[in-house]
Amino acid sequence: MKIRPVEDLDLEDIAAIDEKIGGTYRPDVWERRIVYYIRRDPEVSLVAEIDGSVVGFLLGEVRSGEFGLEEPTGWVEVLGVDPDHRGQSIGRRLAEEMWQRFRSRGAKTVRTMVDEGMPQVSGFFRALGFEPAPVTSLALHLDR
Repeated sequence: MKIRPVEDLDLEDIAAIDEKIGGTYRPDVWERRIVYYIRRDPEVSLVAEIDGSVVGFLLGEVRSGEFGLEEPTGWVEVLGVDPDHRGQSIGRRLAEEMWQRFRSRGAKTVRTMVDEGMPQVSGFFRALGFEPAPVTSLALHLDR
């Protein structure tokens, strides 16, 4: 397995993995996200390849000043692993490489948010050592 920074040419592969996971093909969503992360920090967001094919991705960045947290913090936005390749430690390997890249940019903490309706994702992050943090996510629905 090879871990490398995400490139704009990975769009189709990432959109295909997302479609396998969620059932909807959304290349426009992934194009915006990939371009954003490549511009923000081209070395932090990653893909995993096996035999030249992208089988997983992890997008994130180091930011400071988010939600009143001034120290540089690694933020994970989204993880995707091709369902046909699960159980091969792809997510763990992507995360370990990302944490190294976060550390090199001064981050001492990694944060993410997980939808309570996604217990597998929450379980994955807990297995990596994540714990509940004293930050509360609040939402206001403007369409009501």
